[in-house]
Amino acid sequence: MRAIWKGAVTFGLVNVPVKLYSATEDHDVPLHQVHDADGGRIRYKRVCELDGEVVPYEHIDRAYDDGEHTVVITKEDLAALPAESNREIEVVEFVPSEQIDPIMYDRTYYLEPDSKSPKAYVLLRRTLEETDRTAVVKFALRQRTRLAALRVRDDVLVLQTLLWADEVREPDFGSLDEDVKVSSTELKMAQQLVTSFESDFTPEEFEDEYQVQLRQLIEAKIEQGEAVDTAETFGAKPEGEEGAEVIDLMEALKRSVASAKGGGKDTKGSDGAKGSGGSAESGGTAKGTGRTSTSKSTSKGKSGGSRSRSGSAKDTKERVAR
Repeated sequence: MRAIWKGAVTFGLVNVPVKLYSATEDHDVPLHQVHDADGGRIRYKRVCELDGEVVPYEHIDRAYDDGEHTVVITKEDLAALPAESNREIEVVEFVPSEQIDPIMYDRTYYLEPDSKSPKAYVLLRRTLEETDRTAVVKFALRQRTRLAALRVRDDVLVLQTLLWADEVREPDFGSLDEDVKVSSTELKMAQQLVTSFESDFTPEEFEDEYQVQLRQLIEAKIEQGEAVDTAETFGAKPEGEEGAEVIDLMEALKRSVASAKGGGKDTKGSDGAKGSGGSAESGGTAKGTGRTSTSKSTSKGKSGGSRSRSGSAKDTKERVAR
């Protein structure tokens, strides 16, 4: 894991240096948009509405629009805000854990000790465990002041960001205002049903069926030859467009590999890639950049134990549809 933030938890005069890590990750199959006619990649460009020019990301600022006026906020403006430069996770109060409504939980992070001795870290952890309390803290992360709950999970301090009170919507369902009568017999039968489903929660027993079926569909398409070379889906990039340097690097790597396989012979003339031809800067396509498809091995590797062999892509599609 890679730390995304460094700072210190402070409560009273105690200072606990820590590193912050994301505690969760997305397991969804990564998909991108393509043209249904030829499989070409779909790209989005940041275009200025005043001059029609494509604007590089480094020249994009943010702005607030109140309906009549637009206030431009630069990166320097945001960086100068006091909260943004604060590197402390300030403990505001210690509250009974049950008082925090789960609906307020947002993102979860792990805290790792960031000092030669973890004594202060262990002290805070033991304090939370033995008092059965959760620390409510405030800190700044990614240009936002965050409210969070600091608690213990498996001997590790866990930071769970909380929604602000005005971010939680109140339900307004008129149908629930009606006086609905439930008989004792109905209630008893419902309770019996609950009893029949009683169990201990084991998250490992559950799987994302949609993602499993999607991986099976992808694998079936590859096995039936319904995949295209990834390099074929990239079009030519105009001179100076973002990514040209990366394509030139890939072209150089391709020539180096080809040269090594050929016993060190000059391969500049192969695939029409003489000199700088075939690079993005000279108007060539990315087809010759050595971006060969790796989707077959990737898809099979990710399928794991959930993978099942399919006779054909058509059978798999029908199974998924059902």
